[in-house]
Amino acid sequence: MIRLTLAALLTLALTATAQITPNNAGARNVGSGNGSQFITGGCVNDADCGSGCCADASGVGVCSAEAAQFQNGKNGCGFVDPNAAATIAAAQAQVERQGF
Repeated sequence: MIRLTLAALLTLALTATAQITPNNAGARNVGSGNGSQFITGGCVNDADCGSGCCADASGVGVCSAEAAQFQNGKNGCGFVDPNAAATIAAAQAQVERQGF
């Protein structure tokens, strides 16, 4: 018999609704267009990602493996950021704050 505790159910529910956000460590590669971004890093289109997949995560591009492009609320590869210039500027500001 399997028993799920209230805490386990809440954890599952929060995991299912968690918002995907790009990993800030990859800010330098956002908008590079040379496939240098790692999985979980931000992107403005597929060309940024080493995996070739910039997935739409509620209007934000996140590099993803093709096999995981629909997981955790992502809407699939092929995302093209309509606000690419602003996204790239924000990523460059993040690089300045990080210092690397």
